[in-house]
Amino acid sequence: MIVLRDILYKVTLEKVVGNTAVAIRDLHFDSRKVGLDDVFIAIRGTVSDGHEFIKKAVDNGAIAVVCEAMPEQLVNGVTYVQVSDSQQAMAIMAANFYGNPSENLKLIGVTGTNGKTTIATLLYNLFTAAGFECGLLSTVKIMIGTSELKATHTTPDSITINKHLAEMVEAGVAFCFMEVSSHGIHQKRTEGLHFTGGIFTNLSHDHLDYHKDFKEYRDVKKTFFDQLPKTAFALVNTDDKNGGVMLQNTLAKKYTYALKSHADYKAQILENQFTGLLLKMNGNELWVRLIGNFNAYNLLAIYATAELLGLEQMETLQLLSTLESVDGRFQFSISEEEKITSIVDYAHTPDALKNVLETINSIRTGNEELITVVGCGGDRDAAKRPKMAKIAAQLSTQVIFTSDNPRTEDPDTIIEQMEAGVPPEHFKKIVSITNRRNAIKTACQMAKHNDIILVAGKGHETYQEINGERTDFDDFKIVNELLTALKK
Repeated sequence: MIVLRDILYKVTLEKVVGNTAVAIRDLHFDSRKVGLDDVFIAIRGTVSDGHEFIKKAVDNGAIAVVCEAMPEQLVNGVTYVQVSDSQQAMAIMAANFYGNPSENLKLIGVTGTNGKTTIATLLYNLFTAAGFECGLLSTVKIMIGTSELKATHTTPDSITINKHLAEMVEAGVAFCFMEVSSHGIHQKRTEGLHFTGGIFTNLSHDHLDYHKDFKEYRDVKKTFFDQLPKTAFALVNTDDKNGGVMLQNTLAKKYTYALKSHADYKAQILENQFTGLLLKMNGNELWVRLIGNFNAYNLLAIYATAELLGLEQMETLQLLSTLESVDGRFQFSISEEEKITSIVDYAHTPDALKNVLETINSIRTGNEELITVVGCGGDRDAAKRPKMAKIAAQLSTQVIFTSDNPRTEDPDTIIEQMEAGVPPEHFKKIVSITNRRNAIKTACQMAKHNDIILVAGKGHETYQEINGERTDFDDFKIVNELLTALKK
Protein backbone atom coordinates (compact mmCIF):
# COMPACT_ATOMS: atom_id res chain seq x y z
CA MET A 1 0.00 0.00 0.00
CA ILE A 2 1.34 3.42 -1.00
CA VAL A 3 0.26 6.46 0.98
CA LEU A 4 -0.12 9.91 -0.64
CA ARG A 5 2.04 11.57 2.04
CA ASP A 6 5.00 9.31 1.13
CA ILE A 7 4.96 10.11 -2.57
CA LEU A 8 4.80 13.84 -1.82
CA TYR A 9 8.26 13.60 -0.21
CA LYS A 10 10.54 16.36 -1.64
CA VAL A 11 7.63 18.03 -3.48
CA THR A 12 7.35 21.77 -2.69
CA LEU A 13 3.79 22.17 -1.34
CA GLU A 14 1.92 25.49 -1.36
CA LYS A 15 -1.37 24.36 0.15
CA VAL A 16 -3.04 21.09 1.15
CA VAL A 17 -6.78 20.60 1.71
CA GLY A 18 -7.75 17.16 3.00
CA ASN A 19 -6.01 14.04 4.28
CA THR A 20 -2.55 13.04 2.95
CA ALA A 21 -2.58 9.72 4.83
CA VAL A 22 -4.89 8.11 2.21
CA ALA A 23 -3.84 5.02 0.29
CA ILE A 24 -3.51 5.54 -3.45
CA ARG A 25 -3.62 3.10 -6.35
CA ASP A 26 -1.99 4.90 -9.33
CA LEU A 27 -0.87 8.26 -10.80
CA HIS A 28 -2.33 9.86 -13.95
CA PHE A 29 -2.16 13.19 -15.77
CA ASP A 30 -4.84 12.11 -18.29
CA SER A 31 -8.28 12.39 -16.63
CA ARG A 32 -9.66 9.70 -18.98
CA LYS A 33 -7.38 7.08 -17.41
CA VAL A 34 -8.25 7.94 -13.78
CA GLY A 35 -9.98 5.22 -11.75
CA LEU A 36 -10.95 4.65 -8.10
CA ASP A 37 -8.36 5.88 -5.54
CA ASP A 38 -6.00 7.30 -8.19
CA VAL A 39 -4.11 10.61 -8.03
CA PHE A 40 -4.83 13.08 -10.84
CA ILE A 41 -2.07 15.60 -11.65
CA ALA A 42 -3.30 18.65 -13.55
CA ILE A 43 -0.67 19.68 -16.11
CA ARG A 44 -0.76 22.89 -18.16
CA GLY A 45 0.19 21.51 -21.62
CA THR A 46 0.80 23.16 -24.98
CA VAL A 47 -2.56 21.91 -26.34
CA SER A 48 -4.81 21.64 -23.25
CA ASP A 49 -4.85 22.55 -19.55
CA GLY A 50 -5.36 19.64 -17.14
CA HIS A 51 -7.01 22.01 -14.65
CA GLU A 52 -10.10 21.99 -16.89
CA PHE A 53 -10.46 18.24 -16.31
CA ILE A 54 -10.20 18.13 -12.49
CA LYS A 55 -13.96 17.61 -12.09
CA LYS A 56 -13.93 14.74 -14.66
CA ALA A 57 -11.01 13.07 -12.82
CA VAL A 58 -12.87 13.36 -9.46
CA ASP A 59 -16.04 11.96 -11.08
CA ASN A 60 -13.93 9.03 -12.32
CA GLY A 61 -12.85 8.21 -8.75
CA ALA A 62 -9.71 10.31 -8.06
CA ILE A 63 -8.92 10.38 -4.32
CA ALA A 64 -6.38 13.20 -4.68
CA VAL A 65 -5.73 16.08 -7.07
CA VAL A 66 -2.37 17.83 -7.56
CA CYS A 67 -2.74 21.24 -9.21
CA GLU A 68 -1.21 24.71 -9.58
CA ALA A 69 -4.53 26.48 -8.93
CA MET A 70 -7.23 25.19 -6.59
CA PRO A 71 -10.62 24.55 -8.21
CA GLU A 72 -13.52 26.72 -7.08
CA GLN A 73 -15.49 23.72 -5.85
CA LEU A 74 -13.80 21.20 -3.57
CA VAL A 75 -15.34 17.76 -3.12
CA ASN A 76 -15.46 16.20 0.37
CA GLY A 77 -13.23 13.16 0.76
CA VAL A 78 -10.85 14.29 -2.01
CA THR A 79 -7.40 15.65 -1.06
CA TYR A 80 -6.27 18.73 -3.00
CA VAL A 81 -2.54 19.52 -3.16
CA GLN A 82 -1.47 22.86 -4.59
CA VAL A 83 2.08 23.12 -6.01
CA SER A 84 3.93 25.82 -7.94
CA ASP A 85 4.91 23.46 -10.80
CA SER A 86 2.80 20.39 -11.61
CA GLN A 87 5.35 18.98 -14.11
CA GLN A 88 8.07 19.05 -11.47
CA ALA A 89 5.74 17.64 -8.80
CA MET A 90 4.70 14.79 -11.12
CA ALA A 91 8.33 13.84 -11.82
CA ILE A 92 9.21 13.68 -8.09
CA MET A 93 5.95 11.86 -7.21
CA ALA A 94 6.48 9.32 -10.01
CA ALA A 95 10.02 8.58 -8.78
CA ASN A 96 8.72 8.12 -5.19
CA PHE A 97 5.74 6.03 -6.34
CA TYR A 98 7.98 3.55 -8.17
CA GLY A 99 10.59 3.40 -5.37
CA ASN A 100 13.17 5.75 -6.99
CA PRO A 101 14.31 3.08 -9.50
CA SER A 102 17.02 5.30 -11.08
CA GLU A 103 19.01 4.96 -7.84
CA ASN A 104 19.09 1.18 -8.26
CA LEU A 105 20.80 1.09 -11.67
CA LYS A 106 23.30 3.24 -13.56
CA LEU A 107 21.35 5.73 -15.71
CA ILE A 108 23.19 7.57 -18.50
CA GLY A 109 21.49 10.49 -20.27
CA VAL A 110 22.47 11.56 -23.81
CA THR A 111 21.48 15.04 -24.98
CA GLY A 112 22.26 17.29 -27.96
CA THR A 113 20.76 17.91 -31.41
CA ASN A 114 22.33 15.03 -33.34
CA GLY A 115 23.68 11.63 -32.30
CA LYS A 116 21.40 10.93 -29.30
CA THR A 117 19.73 7.82 -30.74
CA THR A 118 22.96 6.41 -32.18
CA ILE A 119 24.97 6.86 -28.97
CA ALA A 120 22.24 5.57 -26.62
CA THR A 121 21.45 2.55 -28.86
CA LEU A 122 25.07 1.60 -29.50
CA LEU A 123 25.94 1.92 -25.80
CA TYR A 124 23.05 -0.46 -25.09
CA ASN A 125 24.37 -2.85 -27.79
CA LEU A 126 27.98 -2.61 -26.56
CA PHE A 127 27.21 -3.19 -22.87
CA THR A 128 24.80 -6.02 -23.76
CA ALA A 129 27.59 -7.64 -25.82
CA ALA A 130 29.91 -7.19 -22.82
CA GLY A 131 27.55 -9.45 -20.83
CA PHE A 132 25.51 -6.88 -18.86
CA GLU A 133 21.74 -6.72 -18.54
CA CYS A 134 20.86 -3.34 -20.08
CA GLY A 135 17.96 -0.97 -20.67
CA LEU A 136 17.33 1.60 -23.41
CA LEU A 137 14.96 4.58 -23.54
CA SER A 138 15.19 5.99 -27.08
CA THR A 139 13.06 7.62 -29.80
CA VAL A 140 12.96 4.42 -31.75
CA LYS A 141 12.36 1.80 -29.04
CA ILE A 142 12.44 0.98 -25.37
CA MET A 143 14.43 -2.10 -24.33
CA ILE A 144 14.15 -3.85 -20.98
CA GLY A 145 16.91 -6.45 -21.23
CA THR A 146 16.01 -8.19 -24.51
CA SER A 147 12.27 -7.28 -24.39
CA GLU A 148 11.29 -4.51 -26.82
CA LEU A 149 8.54 -1.90 -26.39
CA LYS A 150 7.56 0.77 -28.96
CA ALA A 151 8.57 4.34 -28.17
CA THR A 152 6.31 7.33 -28.80
CA HIS A 153 8.42 10.37 -27.75
CA THR A 154 12.13 11.19 -27.47
CA THR A 155 11.71 11.50 -23.72
CA PRO A 156 8.52 9.83 -22.39
CA ASP A 157 6.48 11.48 -19.59
CA SER A 158 7.97 11.16 -16.09
CA ILE A 159 5.42 8.52 -14.94
CA THR A 160 6.24 6.30 -17.95
CA ILE A 161 10.00 6.79 -17.45
CA ASN A 162 9.87 5.70 -13.80
CA LYS A 163 7.50 2.81 -14.59
CA HIS A 164 9.97 1.49 -17.22
CA LEU A 165 12.96 2.06 -14.91
CA ALA A 166 11.18 0.09 -12.15
CA GLU A 167 10.56 -2.75 -14.67
CA MET A 168 14.28 -2.60 -15.54
CA VAL A 169 15.31 -2.86 -11.87
CA GLU A 170 12.91 -5.81 -11.51
CA ALA A 171 14.55 -7.47 -14.56
CA GLY A 172 18.07 -7.02 -13.09
CA VAL A 173 19.20 -4.24 -15.45
CA ALA A 174 22.59 -2.78 -14.47
CA PHE A 175 22.87 0.07 -17.03
CA CYS A 176 20.17 2.12 -18.73
CA PHE A 177 20.96 4.48 -21.63
CA MET A 178 18.45 7.24 -22.23
CA GLU A 179 17.92 9.94 -24.84
CA VAL A 180 17.20 13.24 -23.15
CA SER A 181 15.44 15.78 -25.38
CA SER A 182 15.16 19.52 -24.80
CA HIS A 183 11.35 19.10 -24.61
CA GLY A 184 11.80 16.47 -21.90
CA ILE A 185 14.16 18.68 -19.85
CA HIS A 186 11.94 21.76 -20.27
CA GLN A 187 8.85 19.83 -19.18
CA LYS A 188 10.73 18.59 -16.07
CA ARG A 189 10.38 14.93 -17.16
CA THR A 190 13.92 14.11 -15.99
CA GLU A 191 13.56 15.68 -12.53
CA GLY A 192 13.60 13.21 -9.68
CA LEU A 193 15.93 10.92 -11.69
CA HIS A 194 19.39 10.02 -10.43
CA PHE A 195 21.87 10.07 -13.33
CA THR A 196 25.26 8.34 -13.21
CA GLY A 197 26.43 10.33 -16.23
CA GLY A 198 25.40 12.82 -18.91
CA ILE A 199 26.71 13.09 -22.49
CA PHE A 200 26.50 16.22 -24.68
CA THR A 201 26.88 15.69 -28.45
CA ASN A 202 26.38 19.03 -30.25
CA LEU A 203 23.91 21.83 -30.74
CA SER A 204 22.43 23.12 -33.99
CA HIS A 205 19.24 24.58 -35.42
CA ASP A 206 16.36 22.40 -34.18
CA HIS A 207 13.13 22.60 -32.19
CA LEU A 208 12.98 26.40 -32.51
CA ASP A 209 9.26 25.91 -33.09
CA TYR A 210 9.13 24.88 -29.42
CA HIS A 211 11.88 27.04 -27.91
CA LYS A 212 11.61 30.73 -28.70
CA ASP A 213 15.28 31.10 -29.70
CA PHE A 214 18.62 29.31 -29.82
CA LYS A 215 19.74 30.70 -26.44
CA GLU A 216 16.71 29.21 -24.71
CA TYR A 217 17.28 25.87 -26.50
CA ARG A 218 20.93 25.85 -25.32
CA ASP A 219 20.07 26.91 -21.78
CA VAL A 220 17.43 24.18 -21.46
CA LYS A 221 20.05 21.57 -22.48
CA LYS A 222 22.40 23.12 -19.93
CA THR A 223 19.94 22.65 -17.03
CA PHE A 224 20.35 18.88 -17.48
CA PHE A 225 24.07 19.23 -16.65
CA ASP A 226 23.39 21.81 -13.92
CA GLN A 227 21.28 19.19 -12.13
CA LEU A 228 23.76 16.30 -12.29
CA PRO A 229 25.01 15.22 -8.83
CA LYS A 230 28.71 15.40 -7.90
CA THR A 231 28.86 11.58 -8.05
CA ALA A 232 28.06 11.68 -11.81
CA PHE A 233 30.25 12.40 -14.84
CA ALA A 234 29.58 15.03 -17.52
CA LEU A 235 31.12 14.15 -20.90
CA VAL A 236 30.95 16.88 -23.57
CA ASN A 237 32.09 17.39 -27.16
CA THR A 238 34.47 20.39 -27.04
CA ASP A 239 34.62 20.71 -30.85
CA ASP A 240 31.16 22.23 -30.39
CA LYS A 241 31.50 25.68 -28.83
CA ASN A 242 28.52 24.92 -26.57
CA GLY A 243 30.36 21.97 -24.97
CA GLY A 244 32.16 24.29 -22.53
CA VAL A 245 28.87 26.06 -21.68
CA MET A 246 27.34 22.74 -20.54
CA LEU A 247 30.15 22.29 -17.99
CA GLN A 248 29.99 25.80 -16.47
CA ASN A 249 27.87 25.11 -13.38
CA THR A 250 27.82 21.33 -13.15
CA LEU A 251 28.85 19.55 -9.94
CA ALA A 252 29.62 16.40 -11.94
CA LYS A 253 33.16 15.26 -12.80
CA LYS A 254 34.06 16.93 -16.10
CA TYR A 255 35.38 15.06 -19.16
CA THR A 256 35.78 16.13 -22.79
CA TYR A 257 36.02 14.45 -26.20
CA ALA A 258 37.02 15.90 -29.58
CA LEU A 259 38.45 15.22 -33.02
CA LYS A 260 39.85 18.70 -33.69
CA SER A 261 40.70 20.27 -30.31
CA HIS A 262 42.49 19.27 -27.10
CA ALA A 263 40.39 16.87 -25.02
CA ASP A 264 40.52 13.98 -22.51
CA TYR A 265 39.41 11.59 -25.27
CA LYS A 266 40.76 12.08 -28.79
CA ALA A 267 40.14 10.38 -32.13
CA GLN A 268 41.55 10.78 -35.61
CA ILE A 269 40.03 9.55 -38.88
CA LEU A 270 42.69 7.66 -40.86
CA GLU A 271 40.38 6.25 -43.58
CA ASN A 272 36.76 7.01 -44.49
CA GLN A 273 34.98 4.59 -46.87
CA PHE A 274 31.44 3.34 -47.55
CA THR A 275 32.42 0.10 -45.81
CA GLY A 276 33.56 1.83 -42.60
CA LEU A 277 36.10 4.02 -40.79
CA LEU A 278 39.70 3.45 -39.76
CA LEU A 279 40.14 5.41 -36.53
CA LYS A 280 42.95 6.18 -34.16
CA MET A 281 41.31 6.42 -30.74
CA ASN A 282 43.38 7.47 -27.73
CA GLY A 283 46.44 6.04 -29.48
CA ASN A 284 44.83 2.74 -30.65
CA GLU A 285 43.91 1.97 -34.26
CA LEU A 286 40.59 0.26 -34.95
CA TRP A 287 38.32 -0.46 -37.91
CA VAL A 288 34.59 0.20 -37.40
CA ARG A 289 31.59 -0.52 -39.62
CA LEU A 290 30.07 2.94 -39.22
CA ILE A 291 30.67 5.74 -41.71
CA GLY A 292 31.38 9.45 -41.59
CA ASN A 293 32.84 12.16 -39.37
CA PHE A 294 29.70 12.37 -37.22
CA ASN A 295 29.98 8.66 -36.41
CA ALA A 296 33.62 9.16 -35.40
CA TYR A 297 32.27 11.59 -32.76
CA ASN A 298 29.53 9.14 -31.73
CA LEU A 299 32.01 6.26 -31.37
CA LEU A 300 34.44 8.40 -29.39
CA ALA A 301 31.63 9.38 -26.97
CA ILE A 302 30.74 5.67 -26.62
CA TYR A 303 34.39 4.71 -26.02
CA ALA A 304 34.78 7.43 -23.35
CA THR A 305 31.51 6.45 -21.63
CA ALA A 306 32.48 2.77 -21.57
CA GLU A 307 35.79 3.65 -19.89
CA LEU A 308 34.08 5.99 -17.38
CA LEU A 309 31.67 3.15 -16.52
CA GLY A 310 34.56 0.78 -15.83
CA LEU A 311 34.92 -1.30 -19.02
CA GLU A 312 38.43 -2.42 -19.86
CA GLN A 313 39.98 -0.47 -22.78
CA MET A 314 40.88 -3.41 -25.07
CA GLU A 315 37.49 -5.05 -24.56
CA THR A 316 35.78 -1.75 -25.44
CA LEU A 317 37.83 -1.39 -28.64
CA GLN A 318 37.06 -4.96 -29.66
CA LEU A 319 33.32 -4.44 -29.07
CA LEU A 320 33.35 -1.09 -30.92
CA SER A 321 34.66 -2.85 -34.03
CA THR A 322 31.57 -5.15 -34.07
CA LEU A 323 28.91 -2.41 -33.80
CA GLU A 324 26.51 -1.86 -36.73
CA SER A 325 24.70 1.33 -37.71
CA VAL A 326 21.35 2.09 -36.08
CA ASP A 327 18.25 1.73 -38.33
CA GLY A 328 17.77 4.88 -40.36
CA ARG A 329 21.17 6.32 -39.47
CA PHE A 330 23.28 6.14 -42.64
CA GLN A 331 21.76 2.79 -43.62
CA PHE A 332 23.08 1.82 -47.00
CA SER A 333 22.84 -0.96 -49.56
CA ILE A 334 24.29 -1.49 -53.04
CA SER A 335 22.03 -2.79 -55.85
CA GLU A 336 23.04 -6.02 -57.59
CA GLU A 337 22.71 -4.95 -61.23
CA GLU A 338 23.86 -1.33 -61.55
CA LYS A 339 25.79 -1.13 -58.23
CA ILE A 340 23.74 1.92 -57.23
CA THR A 341 24.39 2.87 -53.58
CA SER A 342 21.17 3.84 -51.75
CA ILE A 343 21.55 5.56 -48.38
CA VAL A 344 18.73 6.31 -45.96
CA ASP A 345 19.37 8.80 -43.19
CA TYR A 346 16.79 10.40 -40.97
CA ALA A 347 18.54 13.78 -41.17
CA HIS A 348 15.82 16.30 -40.35
CA THR A 349 17.93 19.33 -39.36
CA PRO A 350 20.20 21.49 -41.56
CA ASP A 351 23.25 20.35 -39.61
CA ALA A 352 22.43 16.63 -39.85
CA LEU A 353 21.73 16.89 -43.60
CA LYS A 354 25.00 18.77 -44.17
CA ASN A 355 26.88 16.09 -42.19
CA VAL A 356 25.44 13.26 -44.28
CA LEU A 357 26.03 14.98 -47.64
CA GLU A 358 29.59 16.03 -46.74
CA THR A 359 30.29 12.47 -45.61
CA ILE A 360 29.06 11.05 -48.94
CA ASN A 361 31.04 13.66 -50.90
CA SER A 362 34.20 12.91 -48.93
CA ILE A 363 33.95 9.22 -49.85
CA ARG A 364 32.71 9.30 -53.47
CA THR A 365 35.11 9.56 -56.42
CA GLY A 366 33.26 12.34 -58.28
CA ASN A 367 32.55 10.15 -61.32
CA GLU A 368 29.08 9.30 -60.02
CA GLU A 369 25.94 11.38 -59.52
CA LEU A 370 24.61 12.10 -56.03
CA ILE A 371 20.80 12.26 -56.17
CA THR A 372 19.17 13.52 -52.96
CA VAL A 373 15.49 13.02 -52.07
CA VAL A 374 14.57 15.27 -49.15
CA GLY A 375 11.52 16.68 -47.40
CA CYS A 376 10.74 18.70 -44.25
CA GLY A 377 8.17 17.74 -41.60
CA GLY A 378 4.89 19.61 -41.12
CA ASP A 379 3.86 21.31 -37.84
CA ARG A 380 7.54 21.77 -37.03
CA ASP A 381 10.03 24.64 -37.24
CA ALA A 382 9.50 26.24 -40.68
CA ALA A 383 12.71 28.32 -40.48
CA LYS A 384 14.89 25.29 -41.26
CA ARG A 385 13.10 24.44 -44.55
CA PRO A 386 14.92 26.91 -46.88
CA LYS A 387 18.20 26.15 -45.06
CA MET A 388 17.90 22.40 -45.65
CA ALA A 389 16.94 22.97 -49.31
CA LYS A 390 19.97 25.22 -49.86
CA ILE A 391 22.33 22.62 -48.33
CA ALA A 392 20.80 19.81 -50.45
CA ALA A 393 21.13 21.90 -53.65
CA GLN A 394 24.73 22.93 -52.94
CA LEU A 395 26.01 19.48 -52.02
CA SER A 396 24.12 17.20 -54.48
CA THR A 397 24.20 16.65 -58.26
CA GLN A 398 20.38 16.35 -58.47
CA VAL A 399 17.74 17.09 -55.83
CA ILE A 400 14.12 15.99 -55.54
CA PHE A 401 12.04 17.91 -52.99
CA THR A 402 9.15 15.89 -51.63
CA SER A 403 6.82 15.35 -48.67
CA ASP A 404 8.23 14.26 -45.37
CA ASN A 405 5.52 13.88 -42.74
CA PRO A 406 3.30 16.87 -43.59
CA ARG A 407 1.02 16.12 -40.61
CA THR A 408 -1.69 18.86 -40.72
CA GLU A 409 0.16 21.21 -43.12
CA ASP A 410 -0.24 21.42 -46.89
CA PRO A 411 2.76 19.48 -48.34
CA ASP A 412 2.95 21.75 -51.41
CA THR A 413 3.30 24.82 -49.17
CA ILE A 414 6.19 23.13 -47.30
CA ILE A 415 7.93 22.34 -50.62
CA GLU A 416 7.45 25.97 -51.79
CA GLN A 417 9.10 27.18 -48.57
CA MET A 418 12.01 24.83 -49.27
CA GLU A 419 12.35 26.01 -52.87
CA ALA A 420 12.67 29.61 -51.63
CA GLY A 421 16.05 28.70 -50.10
CA VAL A 422 17.65 27.41 -53.33
CA PRO A 423 20.24 29.82 -54.85
CA PRO A 424 19.51 30.67 -58.55
CA GLU A 425 22.66 28.92 -59.80
CA HIS A 426 21.40 25.60 -58.39
CA PHE A 427 17.77 25.86 -59.47
CA LYS A 428 18.20 23.71 -62.57
CA LYS A 429 19.16 20.76 -60.30
CA ILE A 430 15.78 20.82 -58.54
CA VAL A 431 12.64 18.78 -59.19
CA SER A 432 9.65 18.86 -56.83
CA ILE A 433 7.43 15.75 -56.54
CA THR A 434 4.91 15.87 -53.69
CA ASN A 435 4.24 12.11 -53.43
CA ARG A 436 7.19 10.64 -51.51
CA ARG A 437 7.03 7.20 -53.15
CA ASN A 438 7.00 8.77 -56.63
CA ALA A 439 9.91 11.01 -55.66
CA ILE A 440 11.99 8.00 -54.58
CA LYS A 441 10.91 6.12 -57.76
CA THR A 442 12.07 9.07 -59.92
CA ALA A 443 15.45 9.08 -58.15
CA CYS A 444 15.81 5.34 -58.85
CA GLN A 445 14.91 5.91 -62.53
CA MET A 446 17.46 8.75 -62.82
CA ALA A 447 20.27 6.74 -61.21
CA LYS A 448 22.84 5.09 -63.47
CA HIS A 449 25.73 2.70 -62.87
CA ASN A 450 27.59 3.48 -59.57
CA ASP A 451 25.39 6.52 -58.77
CA ILE A 452 24.38 7.33 -55.17
CA ILE A 453 20.83 7.98 -53.94
CA LEU A 454 20.32 9.65 -50.56
CA VAL A 455 16.81 9.56 -49.06
CA ALA A 456 16.76 12.01 -46.13
CA GLY A 457 14.33 13.38 -43.54
CA LYS A 458 11.23 11.92 -41.89
CA GLY A 459 12.75 11.70 -38.37
CA HIS A 460 12.84 8.13 -37.06
CA GLU A 461 9.37 7.34 -38.39
CA THR A 462 8.66 4.31 -40.57
CA TYR A 463 5.31 5.85 -41.51
CA GLN A 464 3.87 8.90 -43.20
CA GLU A 465 1.37 11.09 -41.39
CA ILE A 466 -0.99 13.12 -43.59
CA ASN A 467 -3.93 14.93 -41.91
CA GLY A 468 -3.81 12.70 -38.84
CA GLU A 469 -3.72 9.45 -40.86
CA ARG A 470 -0.66 7.24 -40.58
CA THR A 471 0.36 4.80 -43.29
CA ASP A 472 3.35 2.46 -43.28
CA PHE A 473 6.28 4.03 -45.12
CA ASP A 474 9.79 2.70 -44.63
CA ASP A 475 12.25 4.66 -46.83
CA PHE A 476 14.90 1.92 -46.77
CA LYS A 477 12.48 -0.83 -47.84
CA ILE A 478 10.89 1.31 -50.56
CA VAL A 479 14.14 2.48 -52.22
CA ASN A 480 15.44 -1.10 -52.33
CA GLU A 481 12.13 -2.51 -53.62
CA LEU A 482 12.06 0.08 -56.41
CA LEU A 483 15.69 -0.51 -57.43
CA THR A 484 14.96 -4.26 -57.62
CA ALA A 485 11.73 -3.71 -59.60
CA LEU A 486 13.55 -1.40 -62.04
CA LYS A 487 16.32 -4.08 -62.31
CA LYS A 488 18.95 -1.66 -61.17
